[in-house]
Amino acid sequence: MLVQVALPVPLYRVFDYSVPSDTPQPLIGSRVEVSFGRQTLIGIVVAYTSQTASDVPISKLKPINKCLDNAPILGTTMLTLAQWLARYYHYPLGDVLSVMLPTLVRQGKPLDLLITHWRILPHVTDDDFRANALKQKQQFNMLKLHGSRGASEDVLLLEGMQRPFLKTLEDKGLIERYIEPKALPKPVSLAKMPLDLNDEQKIAVEAIISAYTAQEYTGFLLNGITGSGKTEVYLQAMQVVLEAGMQVLILVPEIGLTPQTRARFASRFAAQIVLLHSGMTNTYRMQGWQDCRTGHAQIIIGTRSAVLYPFANLGLIIVDEAHDNSYKQQDTLRYHASDVALYRGYQHKIPVVLGTATPTLEHLKLVDDGKLIEYQLRTRPGLAKPATMQLIDARLQPTHQQAQDDGERFDTGLTDALISAIKQTLEAGDQVLIFLNRRGYAPVLLCEACGWQADCPRCDAHLTVHYNRHSSYLKCHHCDWQAYIPTTCPDCASLNLDAKGMGTTRLSDNLHAIFANPQTSKDIYPIIQIDRDTTRRKDSWEKIYQRINEGKPAILVGTQMVAKGHHFPNVTLVCLPNADRGFLSADFRSPEHTAQLMIQVAGRAGRGDKPGRVLIQTLQPDNALLLKLVKDGYLSFARTLLQERKMMGLPPFSHAALVRCEGKTLAATTQALNDAVANLPKPHHLAVLGPIDAPMSKKNSRYHSQLLLLAKDRQQLHRVLQAWWQLVLAMPSAKYLKLTLDIDPVGW
Repeated sequence: MLVQVALPVPLYRVFDYSVPSDTPQPLIGSRVEVSFGRQTLIGIVVAYTSQTASDVPISKLKPINKCLDNAPILGTTMLTLAQWLARYYHYPLGDVLSVMLPTLVRQGKPLDLLITHWRILPHVTDDDFRANALKQKQQFNMLKLHGSRGASEDVLLLEGMQRPFLKTLEDKGLIERYIEPKALPKPVSLAKMPLDLNDEQKIAVEAIISAYTAQEYTGFLLNGITGSGKTEVYLQAMQVVLEAGMQVLILVPEIGLTPQTRARFASRFAAQIVLLHSGMTNTYRMQGWQDCRTGHAQIIIGTRSAVLYPFANLGLIIVDEAHDNSYKQQDTLRYHASDVALYRGYQHKIPVVLGTATPTLEHLKLVDDGKLIEYQLRTRPGLAKPATMQLIDARLQPTHQQAQDDGERFDTGLTDALISAIKQTLEAGDQVLIFLNRRGYAPVLLCEACGWQADCPRCDAHLTVHYNRHSSYLKCHHCDWQAYIPTTCPDCASLNLDAKGMGTTRLSDNLHAIFANPQTSKDIYPIIQIDRDTTRRKDSWEKIYQRINEGKPAILVGTQMVAKGHHFPNVTLVCLPNADRGFLSADFRSPEHTAQLMIQVAGRAGRGDKPGRVLIQTLQPDNALLLKLVKDGYLSFARTLLQERKMMGLPPFSHAALVRCEGKTLAATTQALNDAVANLPKPHHLAVLGPIDAPMSKKNSRYHSQLLLLAKDRQQLHRVLQAWWQLVLAMPSAKYLKLTLDIDPVGW
């Protein structure tokens, strides 16, 4: 008997290996170590075969080196999922399995459920601490609360203890670590009573519970305006599932949402909650993977990769902010977590809930086709009301000019009307959120004498100007190339270099001059900047979030990070300067994405008892799409776009595959894609657009071209791709190029 092994190599096949007589027969779904050329690789056994059925001569068959698992680590359901992913996304099965497994698992590390505990040594007293070792004593007392048995490291870290202090206390002989098998968790119980539901919420909860009770797959679109209580629907639907001993998976689009989401679910349920995202250590992620597989995890909160984890008894999947593009993987296996979640619901015969205030056109089309059941939440609970939206015509109002300490004036980028509204909101004791989806100080450094611009030498992009307290520099946000800011123009030696445009740092500085400068403002209001630059350090986002939720008057300046499901009860004014630029983009999806972002940001206003306002500063107040969004709301806007897509034959009324080609020259990438088109079978019944240069044709010193294939019938598209894609990869012109295939791309 031979075993067929899927290996992490870019080849669309599995490999036959023999099993030595002194080695136990590996089970399907277990890991084996094998020789592959000059390498030693870890693979997954996916099938058995015989010597007569193998296409490898007996003399050339290699034996496996060793079997790493006594039992399968991936069951039949997970292998079926891997095979579906490989077929649908036209990706090698071995590479699919590599994406599905945590780093340490695919490296062949042993699986165990041992967990580190800490306890105080018997002889230790408070007198063992120096008088000035206050922090150490505080951490020691936290552990002391758990008595002589101590507590697990996971529990202690969640309570606020820090690993460096645990190590310090251990080195001083005050505490000790010990290893103990992880016990099965206690049955889930309520930590807090549920809230009262309105009629719309009740109908949605009852439908989800009914589908779970019937043990049948149903896809739900929970279409609720921002602040309408979608989370409460999740919580009450989950309760029945958890009390039955089943697991619940909650997907969130961003790492920054996981602590907030965990806190909300932990306040309702006494349960074993596991967080899964790329910010975790490899050890923690492997432990989380094991907890999901064995049933130790009861509530799993994770970003998109969590949908690929194995579960012992999955009972419900919730995809929060289901419209978000972060659910689409942009490299390696280009899966969409929402689509995979629906497939996993079908596999397990369980309900899947896609929750959003701004459903994608694809999800609305699925509702129209009867493949998703929609439940709408159109009102906010209690006294909260949706924020009112108002346009400010920036053509008619000059932007506010603010005096500096030296008497010179500078342009704030905000109209006087916006500045006045911000001032009134702060004086009323509320918070203001200003959305600007551009980090850094300014997007362009320009010479006013000759017109020179600071461009990235490796990309077709401008370098962004960054200023902070410690340094100033130019940086490319696409390849991370950095340079010092020149003192004179490299072309004409002029000193007239000026940073043009507005980023979050510059806007924060401008607002600081108006609202946080003792010389210009009688009241000092903090300016809180929220973007990737200010949340880079560990726990920085949590600290910012705590500061905001203190409720004191403040101005929050943020990128799209602030648009994704955050609850800021004291924000009553949201300002969007120039947020509508996406309506003018060449990308046909841009109006949809721009509207989603605007509505999501607007939804941060008025979530408490006070009414909210949204002010949109625009240079195009007559734009038909913008007026449609402001006057009629997102759903009416989306239905208009859906009709336009139908007339043009664009997704979701057609199905797309995008081929990207990357190489050292644009001529080589274009030629390869022309050869790919020539290799298409005839007739193929596809619309072929391209080859054309990618939106950014040069990135990180590599050139990019692309080719778009559209089909009215999904099956026809995949029939063509099944044979054609491997021919493309084998073309002589593709030998030194990187070719990738993106099924259902979200950006072209």
